[in-house]
Amino acid sequence: MKEELKVFIFRLWPIFLLLLGFPLLSFGIWYFTPGKSFEILVIDKTVRDKTYQEHRSIFWILDHSKYKNSGGEFYQSDRDYLGFFPNEKPDYGTSKDLVGKSEEEIRELVSKTDLVYLADSYGVYESDFSVEKQDELSKKVYGGLDYSDIQLLRMAKEEGKVIVAEYNSIASPTPKAIRTEFENLMGVKWTGWIGRYFDELDTLANGDIPTWMVRQFQAQHGAWNLAGPGLIFIKETGEIEAFLYQTDFQNKTPLIRTQKVNKHGYSLPEVVPYPDWFDVVLIEREYQVISYYDINPTSEGLQRLRAMGLPRFFPAAVVRKLEKGSQYYFAGDFSDMRGELGSPKFAGVPALWRGLYVVADYTDRQSFFWNYYYPLLNQVFENSRPEKD
Repeated sequence: MKEELKVFIFRLWPIFLLLLGFPLLSFGIWYFTPGKSFEILVIDKTVRDKTYQEHRSIFWILDHSKYKNSGGEFYQSDRDYLGFFPNEKPDYGTSKDLVGKSEEEIRELVSKTDLVYLADSYGVYESDFSVEKQDELSKKVYGGLDYSDIQLLRMAKEEGKVIVAEYNSIASPTPKAIRTEFENLMGVKWTGWIGRYFDELDTLANGDIPTWMVRQFQAQHGAWNLAGPGLIFIKETGEIEAFLYQTDFQNKTPLIRTQKVNKHGYSLPEVVPYPDWFDVVLIEREYQVISYYDINPTSEGLQRLRAMGLPRFFPAAVVRKLEKGSQYYFAGDFSDMRGELGSPKFAGVPALWRGLYVVADYTDRQSFFWNYYYPLLNQVFENSRPEKD
């Protein structure tokens, strides 16, 4: 019996070695890879809790790629950003932003920064801190862009810094005058429309459809007699439209397409499904389209899009090179990460997860992260970092 056990253990030792050896080797490679200096300023005004859902993925990529600040420290998602900092007190939290800063103070901050990332400005609301789920719109606690943010972006552009902004940067509750300033600075014009895909529009089968959305639709179109996959478009002025799968569009989900042969040089999957919030924007001619949305509308759906003032294709990720610096806009809630990504301190992990997560699986947010957002942002960072090391 003892001999049989020895033989059994002997046969298994390569598996044990692999299970232990690969993580150790992966960590060792990451640990001994030199760090890189990169000054990034993240703005996130939509921090509802300490999961840091709207910017944690950005910091994961920074940590995995060993980017450090000028003090030689790794970035911390709970500390190194401007925006809202939640707590468990009656005031819900505190803010750390540019309000009250002088022009000289903002300029000094910009001078030390390589890249500004505007992750989300939607903000936090009283219902976000309620124990019971509340779908109705509630009173704002904090959020929206302000003039100090515009000052920061203007100075960053003047000094040739890299600016990255994504949905929701300029929609509600940002004042219209501030939004116009942002659009002029970035060369991006919001059509006023946002959209989101739902794999089931039947409210009895899908509890994720907000109550306010249903009521808004009922007020304009009558009963919510919707079922099956669909796209809901909402305009800032209150209009709401429902596009139904096969009736109005033919792709099961909105697709993000990237041309394999392109001028911008970004290496990304040619097709990735995207089932989350997006905004429809128009861009100035200097922009290059990295990726675009394709819902494959039917003839009826195309007529409806035109009636809404929307194009056949929508920009998803765009970039323009300026005389100094560059600007990016991601027309989707790309940085939003609800699940756990695991430790970033292992080399080769992104390639491993890309092999395990099927690109076509739109039901798992991590599939989008590993197959599209990680390689996109990693390349943006590499292209943006001044040679300091």
